[in-house]
Amino acid sequence: MKQIEEPFEADQVGSSAMAYKRNPMRCERATGLARFVISLVTSPLQTAAEQWFERTLDDSSNKRLAIPEPFLAIDGCLLIVIDVARGMEVYPRTVEAAVTAELPFMATEEILLAGGDRQELHELIRQHSQAAARAVKMAGQPNDLISRLQKDPAFSHVRFEEVLDPGRFIGRAPSR
Repeated sequence: MKQIEEPFEADQVGSSAMAYKRNPMRCERATGLARFVISLVTSPLQTAAEQWFERTLDDSSNKRLAIPEPFLAIDGCLLIVIDVARGMEVYPRTVEAAVTAELPFMATEEILLAGGDRQELHELIRQHSQAAARAVKMAGQPNDLISRLQKDPAFSHVRFEEVLDPGRFIGRAPSR
């Protein structure tokens, strides 16, 4: 979506077939390691199911792999994720464009809570939302849901400048 990217070296190749791509190779590697760790869960379970708490050689050889390997893999995974987090590239204007495009839909709950007959307003919002979404998807037009609602007398009491404040939708993210 071109909003964030992991670090990318100047001479790094993102894809052997598509030169424009910047595949998230570090995140893909971390995902592969995490998948490996998840897969190791079954090995000790199979040993426990077969042994009935009797120590045998298959228990010993299995433990030599099933215990240290996940720790090593998770350590590698965490190092990769730390590297990605430290070098992450964020594109605020692209993020802002995406939020602006979706904000009218996100704000419908706030608009509904602004007062009035909930059932009636819900139906009106549903109709206007579906029409706006159709215009976006079928004709590539900008999201005009808010202008539709502003023209509808049922929403004349809504303070649109307040309900459309993006800060209302981020919760405690800034403090965290």
